[in-house]
Amino acid sequence: MLSLDVRTETLRLAAPFRISGYVFETSDVVVVTLSDGRHVGRGEASGVYYTGDDVPAMVAALEAARPAIEAGPGRQELRGLLPPGGARNAVDCALWELEAARAGVPVWQLAGLQPPRPLRTTFTLGAASPAEMAAGARRYAEARSIKIKLTGELDLDIERVRAIRAARPDACLGVDGNQGFAIGQLDALVAAMQEAGVSLIEQPIARGREADLQGYRSPIPIAGDESILSLADVPGAAGRFDVINIKLDKCGGLTEGLMMAEEARRLGLGVMVGNMVGTSMAMAPAFVLGQVCDLVDLDGPTFLTRDRTPGVDYRDGDIWAGPDVWGSAPATVA
Repeated sequence: MLSLDVRTETLRLAAPFRISGYVFETSDVVVVTLSDGRHVGRGEASGVYYTGDDVPAMVAALEAARPAIEAGPGRQELRGLLPPGGARNAVDCALWELEAARAGVPVWQLAGLQPPRPLRTTFTLGAASPAEMAAGARRYAEARSIKIKLTGELDLDIERVRAIRAARPDACLGVDGNQGFAIGQLDALVAAMQEAGVSLIEQPIARGREADLQGYRSPIPIAGDESILSLADVPGAAGRFDVINIKLDKCGGLTEGLMMAEEARRLGLGVMVGNMVGTSMAMAPAFVLGQVCDLVDLDGPTFLTRDRTPGVDYRDGDIWAGPDVWGSAPATVA
């Protein structure tokens, strides 16, 4: 039997963060701790704002499943107890860490992976004026890869990207449409992005309009994010997207994230790991998944006024999540 502790936290952002259709100033998260009386496991989840998977929904799901969770399910069994989303993510990550503590080995070893390496990560610029975003790109002096949030205002978005490219001719640039564009705008968007040397266009169209991309040919890879929530969505990505963006809050944890990466590879799709805004406790499990991904976007703690200690390390454009952050062995009850 396990004991389940559920608590909520409000993370404050250092500055308002704008994307297509939303402005964020805080991020509410759920933190789950599982204990067997000797070892503990932890998981943090932000949920998925555009599906209504917020903190109250996550807490309600966890409380409804409390007896089954405290009975000590395996990670595959958990996939039948809770649907994809933040609640399952928090419990799944806690189970991984608990299992690692019991076995006396790190999570990456449990997952059958090679010893982890630092990963090149993108650093994200929220939407603002072209001049403000160019200044932000210059402030990201160590960033080697920058993600640019767009708003669906085509002409303004093009000016934003051009200003950032002029400020950072050295950086790898990707753009994230966050569902802000219609299919009829894509030719103009793609042409301008190609001219600016952009290497990835993420989720340009709305979730539910994926069929609009069937057969669309772009010289720049197009990634599905909001359109690809869980393992069930991966087969439908073929022929519409070139890359899938796996987020643990969407799919329900590291267990399903690894399964999604394997299925994407089988279908010939590229694999990206991303994040909702969260602390290092949320980045560390995604860092494990990142070891088998082509692209990494794990900059969530950089937006916060305060991160957890110990936290992930950002250096020379890379992220490193050491065993002291999460998934270490052993994690024991004090």
